[in-house]
Amino acid sequence: MRLVGKRISLKGESVSTSLESCHALVLNADYRPLSYFPLSLWPWQDAVKAAFLERVNIVSEYDVAVHSPSCEIRLPSVIALKQYVPLARRPAFTRFNVFLRDRFACQYCSGRFAVEDLTFDHVVPRSRGGHTSWDNVVTACTICNLAKGSRMPNECGLHPRHAPRAPSTHDLHDAGREFPPRFLHQSWRDFLYWDSELEER
Repeated sequence: MRLVGKRISLKGESVSTSLESCHALVLNADYRPLSYFPLSLWPWQDAVKAAFLERVNIVSEYDVAVHSPSCEIRLPSVIALKQYVPLARRPAFTRFNVFLRDRFACQYCSGRFAVEDLTFDHVVPRSRGGHTSWDNVVTACTICNLAKGSRMPNECGLHPRHAPRAPSTHDLHDAGREFPPRFLHQSWRDFLYWDSELEER
């Protein structure tokens, strides 16, 4: 297959594109993204293959096409799975999911930081019997983490802004929607924010 289209429109501007930039937004059968953070995207090859195997419905397309000697297909920009994939009710307890639950913000000073500048803190220190669990771990910046040390919150005056708790998959999806990737194709927007409230004017 080779590239037929040469240009697409991005944010009102005509820009050169390549096949590598033509990712497809993947929706579940209920037309909600499989994941918001990271955003559920497939490379064009996987999207085209799934379409040929009739595993997905093509919802929207790029103004770019690939073709072989026998056929031509416009690259999908949004696809929806035909079979619903149930989402896990309980997200995995990982460092990254703790950061996402807390919106990448230190729960002591409220500052937002890049992932590499964050750590996690045991509200009740392990030396005091605290466990490494959803309800005892919060996101912290390095400065606050060092300041708190192995002390209890009431001993150092550092209290979490929000009580730690186990999030649902829905909670993490909502959190992920606050951090869209740098590139959002116009055809994706309705499906990323379609269930958000409209502003009254």
